[in-house]
Amino acid sequence: MSSLSIKTRVFDAMKTAMKARDQKKLGCIRLIQAAFKQIEVDERCEIDDARALSILDKMKKQRLESIKQYEQASRTDLADKEREELEVLTEFLPEPLSEDALKKLVEEAVSSTGASSVKDMGKVMGVLKPQVQGRADMGAVGAMIKSLLQS
Repeated sequence: MSSLSIKTRVFDAMKTAMKARDQKKLGCIRLIQAAFKQIEVDERCEIDDARALSILDKMKKQRLESIKQYEQASRTDLADKEREELEVLTEFLPEPLSEDALKKLVEEAVSSTGASSVKDMGKVMGVLKPQVQGRADMGAVGAMIKSLLQS
């Protein structure tokens, strides 16, 4: 991942898309910037990379859900548009974790927090979330923690 902040990378990508006259990419990048700006205005703060990642992750989930719904409704045109946006969003997200790497992180978090039952899931998630945000589906992470704590 680049050393530039996510906001800077998004801004640079917007300039590149404008120069290339890539309207589809530009439209999605503007959606990302609008989401960032909305949080900054609503909360009167400057978003950092962790917050930007959570926003991008949420946008990614929305696109995946929309694709599923559009495909069920046989609207491939709309599903394709969502896939294009998903592709642009993915450019700004870190490399996804492999199943093995994720399992190792979950096991380390469980042992470092001393979690022994499902009641301790919140502690484990608190430790894991900053490490896996944008790199793994949090629902799958939760299921992995739960199965580890129940065994």
